[in-house]
Amino acid sequence: MLLFAATMVVTRRNPVQSALFLVLTFFCTSAIWLLLEAEFLAITLVLVYVGAVMVLFLFVIMMLDVDVAAMRAGFVRYLPIGLLVAIAMVVQLVMVVGPQRFGLDKVAAPIRHAADYSNTEELGQLLYTVYMYPFEIAAFILLIAIVAAISLTLRRRKGVRHQDISKQVRVKRDDRVRLVSMQAEERDD
Repeated sequence: MLLFAATMVVTRRNPVQSALFLVLTFFCTSAIWLLLEAEFLAITLVLVYVGAVMVLFLFVIMMLDVDVAAMRAGFVRYLPIGLLVAIAMVVQLVMVVGPQRFGLDKVAAPIRHAADYSNTEELGQLLYTVYMYPFEIAAFILLIAIVAAISLTLRRRKGVRHQDISKQVRVKRDDRVRLVSMQAEERDD
């Protein structure tokens, strides 16, 4: 299911459908984390990526108003290069994660822990001691990505009226309301 969803992310021509298949990919990856007894990482993947990042992706996709027809033309033109890169990536993955490097005879089985063991605490200890600087650098890169996404969606359009909140707050009643005194008239029916 994970491979199917990941393939659909790349091959779908509609960017919203690709983003929704990416959500399915994240859920399948989260299930793999659960099977590996990394519950905290699984929940974090769902909350952070599905709950926040994908909402941001969908928001940016809809705000940018992507021209699907232009994307379709480029898809066929770059297909040979894409296939070549995909084959190179598969070869590299087989070389790195192939059966000659992994297996129970090459890598020891994971250590069994007691019932009160918390992988969240262990992860926190590791993140905030050994990997503190890479963690802060990753947070800074995410901040830059958020600022870039916001700047992409903030474009000024001509002819659009904007509110000036400070001007609205400073208004007095006499500036907006005009009392008119009129003589009463009778209607002839």
